[in-house]
Parts: sequence; C-alpha cells; structure tokens
Amino acid sequence: MKQSFLKDDDVKFDRLIGRTLKRFLYHLIGFVGILAVGTMGYRMIGGHDTTLIDAFYMTYITIATIGYGEIIDLSHSPSGRIFTMFIAVVGIFNFTFFMSSLTAFLVEIDISSIFRHRRMQKMIDQITGHYIICGIGRIGATVANELATTGRPYVCLDINHKLLEQHSIKYPDALVMQGDATDDVILQKAGVTRAAGIFAITGDDSRNLVITLSARQLNSDARIIACCHDSSFVDKIKKVGADDIISLDFIGGMRIVSSMIRPRVVSFLDEMLRADKTLRVEEVCIPCSFTSMPMASLKLSSPNFVLLAVCENNQWHFNPGRDFVLKPGCSLIVMTTLDGRHQLEQMLKT
Repeated sequence: MKQSFLKDDDVKFDRLIGRTLKRFLYHLIGFVGILAVGTMGYRMIGGHDTTLIDAFYMTYITIATIGYGEIIDLSHSPSGRIFTMFIAVVGIFNFTFFMSSLTAFLVEIDISSIFRHRRMQKMIDQITGHYIICGIGRIGATVANELATTGRPYVCLDINHKLLEQHSIKYPDALVMQGDATDDVILQKAGVTRAAGIFAITGDDSRNLVITLSARQLNSDARIIACCHDSSFVDKIKKVGADDIISLDFIGGMRIVSSMIRPRVVSFLDEMLRADKTLRVEEVCIPCSFTSMPMASLKLSSPNFVLLAVCENNQWHFNPGRDFVLKPGCSLIVMTTLDGRHQLEQMLKT
C-alpha cells in the first residue's frame, strides 16, 4: 500500500480544491439555469392549467432520465417535444461533466492522505525538545534507529519520497516530512525553533552547510551535528554554526585501526550499539534546579546504571570519588539501560 507523507504541497492542494470548487460552481449554476429555463418553458407549453410544481417536476425527471412519463401532455405539441429533447441533452451533458470532474478530483487526490498529513503536522506542532534528521539515507536511518531505540522523539525530513516510505514501513509511528531541509519554511514546519538538536546528514556537503546555517539562524540554542565528506567543507560548516562535524573518512580510519589493536573493545561497543534492549553509554545533564551535593549524598548506586565520568566546565573527572561535588550544569557519563537513564534523570530532578 502506498504510504503518504507530509510534504510542502499545501499550496498545490489548495489550488486543486479551488479549481474543483470552481468547476462545481459552474456546473451548479448551469444546473440551476437549466431547471429555471425548463420550468418556464413547460409552464408556457402546458398553458395556464400547468402549475410551477408540475413544470419543475417535468424538467427534473427529464434531466435525471427517470422516465416516469409526461405529466404535461406533449402528444399534440411538436415544439414541446423538441424543447424536451433540448432540455434532456443540455441537462444530461451538464450532469455528465459534473460527475467526470468529481471523479477526476477523487482520482487526482487521496483524501485520506490529506487527513494523515494534517494529523501528523498537528503532532509535530505539539512536540518539543525533539531531534530533526535532515536526510534519511543510510546514515540518517542509523541515527533514527538509535533515537527510536533510546526513546527520543524525532522528525525525519527528506526530499526523497521512497526513503521516507522505507523508514515509515519500519517505524509506522515515526513522524516524517517530505521537503527540502534547506528551506526555512520546511524547517519551521518540522519544529526547528523547539528542537533540541538538528542532524545535517544529507549526502551533499553543500546542502549540509546550508541546513546548518538555516537551523542556527532559526534556533540559536539547538545542538547541530553535520556530516562532512569533503574535508574542505569542515571549516565552512563549523563557521556557520555546527557544534560538531563528523568526517566519515576519519571515523572509518579510526574504526579500522581500532579493530586491529583493540578488537575486544570494538566488539563490546558494537554489541552494545547493535542490540535494541541493552546498555548504552549515555550523557545525562544535571538540571539548573539541582542543589549541589557530594556524590555520597546522592547515592548513585543502581543495577541499571554505572557512573563512568563527570564533565564539569569541559574538564573530565573519570571515576569520581564519593567527595566529588555534583553541581548544576555538570554532565554525567553513565553506562545504562533506557530505564536506568530515566531513573537517573528523575533522581536529579528531586
């Protein structure tokens, strides 16, 4: 079954509705005009004994091809029969064109998909703190899978309908939009002003640069991660507002050498990232409402998570001791499950 996605076609749809309504109005005016002419004509043909209801009824059954019989006697009125043939031809012609226009409209547009589009847009308008994936290719699909696995809301944005269709089949509840992520209007529809982060990970470095620039101008607080294939674009993307740039060549090289010199570590990390219901190394930020206290007071001991390090003012404290003071703005690096992350976040809020 063909999937339908949010796309930037509201204007096209409105134009289609406008054209259809205009055609319907023309046919309606023509139908009313034929009824009026037929009623007046049969009133004149039938003489004073013919009521307006009789004349109107005669016109209607002629146009509708019901064929109940002549309630106005036309057996001695050749002109009346010619008039009846004229009304029948014009009326049936008008009705046929009206039905063909309606059929063309139903064939051209999928009404159910429009309601799905509008419903999905309402859902996107209601979420905050989500992530926008600009480009749902091979890299984007991996990003979306990790966000879905770790329970983080996201919106997929791509100009390619087939890629969105493939992702929607795998994740039926995913929020997806078809559109050009370099367009500010499309980014705003995806909720960029309320987003926690934006992934500029299309296959084109120049597009990633423009997406980064547009997203930074629309949301100065969001974290922006860009993918870069050509090293000459790294500095440019960094200057327009990317918080981090991922070079596939560099990451690939590090993975190759790590597989050679530390194979058990790579195997452990791979297993951790490939399984959907296992551990992750997560970053949990301490909220501003948190009251500073030493590690021992918070009792960070749970079978669901293990504290690895604390980042404070860009300084790393690995395996901090019990006397280490946790403060608002610090980031905890923990090995945890999805439930463990939620448990730790709740502990830090209280």
